[in-house]
Amino acid sequence: MSKIKLHDKIFKPKISAAEISKAVSDVASSINKDLKGKKPLFLAVLNGSFMFASDLMKKIKIDCEISFVKVASYEATGTTGKVKQLIGINEDIKGRTVVIVEDIVDTGNTIENIWNQLHALGAVDVRIATLLYKPEAYTKTVPLNYVAIVASNDFIVGYGLDYNGLGRNLDSIFVLDYEATENETYINQKNQTTC
Repeated sequence: MSKIKLHDKIFKPKISAAEISKAVSDVASSINKDLKGKKPLFLAVLNGSFMFASDLMKKIKIDCEISFVKVASYEATGTTGKVKQLIGINEDIKGRTVVIVEDIVDTGNTIENIWNQLHALGAVDVRIATLLYKPEAYTKTVPLNYVAIVASNDFIVGYGLDYNGLGRNLDSIFVLDYEATENETYINQKNQTTC
């Protein structure tokens, strides 16, 4: 894997596609075992979780449903600290088991917001499945039931995560390279050419 440039920043390889695939399989196996016979509703948080949710659902072998909610709490490379719900929950979740599918949990603001809403709507069991978890940044007490990969507290992109709209399509995960120089070789994401 080569370094990449997105907008004005250079990112270096961090987690390979093969590592991600193995971690997603492990999460799916745990969910299949834990929720057998419960017919859970998976609630994928857009935009970032779309790749994780897609790959996870391919490996879920129990009866289930999936829906989506869109929230926003990021600008550029940092959190705004405020969660804005853009698209709400349309399903009747009273008495149901719900699995929130998230791309990354860092501060926990988004997870706490959705978790509280689901309990208020009558969900009997709310679980969280996240591709990435940053324990150094986590400030909440909501339990994370299924963590695929524990990550450092660096800014990362790829596999659904973006930097100002770019990088979501990458099959691997990259970390911001704070020591990058303008003379380095990297892949320009816009046209996939070496610079």
